[in-house]
Amino acid sequence: MLDYAPPTDSPTWLNEFFGFNNLTITILALFILAAIITRKFTMWFTPIVLRKIITSDTIEETAVKDSDKALGTAFGVGFSYFLFNDLKLAMGQPDSSIMMPNFVSSLVPALLQLIVAIAIIMWALRLVELVKAIVMVIDDDDELDGTEKTLISALQSALRFVIIFVGSIFIADSFGLDLTSLIAGLGISGIALALAAKDTISNFFGAVTVLLDRPFKVGDWIVVGSSEGEVIEITLRTTLIRTSTDTVISMPNANLVNKPVENYGKRRWRRWQTQLHLDINSDPKSIENFCDAVLKIISNNEFTTKVDGSFCRVSAISAQSLDVAINLYWDISSGIQEREQRELLILSIMSQAKDHKLEFYDGRIRQQR
Repeated sequence: MLDYAPPTDSPTWLNEFFGFNNLTITILALFILAAIITRKFTMWFTPIVLRKIITSDTIEETAVKDSDKALGTAFGVGFSYFLFNDLKLAMGQPDSSIMMPNFVSSLVPALLQLIVAIAIIMWALRLVELVKAIVMVIDDDDELDGTEKTLISALQSALRFVIIFVGSIFIADSFGLDLTSLIAGLGISGIALALAAKDTISNFFGAVTVLLDRPFKVGDWIVVGSSEGEVIEITLRTTLIRTSTDTVISMPNANLVNKPVENYGKRRWRRWQTQLHLDINSDPKSIENFCDAVLKIISNNEFTTKVDGSFCRVSAISAQSLDVAINLYWDISSGIQEREQRELLILSIMSQAKDHKLEFYDGRIRQQR
């Protein structure tokens, strides 16, 4: 316990002001100053230590960015909390010169403990982003795939839950709640609580099932009932799906366990079929050469597969046109890349038609003839 005796024998130190004497007011002001200095020192010292320990620039940026403020607040207020408790012990001594109202001596420690708990929770929640930074460092290609995004989303959700749960216990303790009685009360009312939270529990185990069975991952395009879209995040309670109209559906994880999930992201290939309508007066030999040239383009394309199942052949004839059917299989996982390659293929088909002096059927031209 520190010595809080007045620095001089002057009676001015013991003059009372709103339940405090001047000595106590001075000591409290010094405590506040000590808390500010401790906070500033922690904010300055923490980044230096972390940069020495952490070698990865990605992890360092995430660990240091904005976390020093919350950590500095926790250290500064925590230091003042211990100083104030020491002051309370000194105030209880028979010959003590410390004077303050009883409600202040009871309220301030609880308030300081609450601030420390909130600051630590905020600091820990900011560090949750370290999961992504660590996965980025471990990843070889510096690009997160769907499985890695799913892992990051799940771990971050779990860590946030643990941090908030543990932080709530410290906050309850700062309010003076009896944790033993609280836990015992939860045990007695556990059945009622489980019934009230059965949907939340179902969603939690649904998330566990999704992560273990992996019917889909972040980035996959799925269909669940009447809902369809891209999986953008998997949390402990819901899975977020972005639809083709750019809206976001919050799908409870329990629904994903109880309903069939159609996953377009697990397709081994993407089939594409189309028909070309050539003019009925086209030269048969030119059409045959044209079909062979188009099939060769398909076979030589690095983004196609199942060449044996691909074809470009005349499929039908009518009074107006000769119909050529095209069938191929894209070996592409990205919808954007598929559209790009499809555009290039169509333009190549048009070039081949011009090279073989073939014209596509146009009803207006036929009527003029």
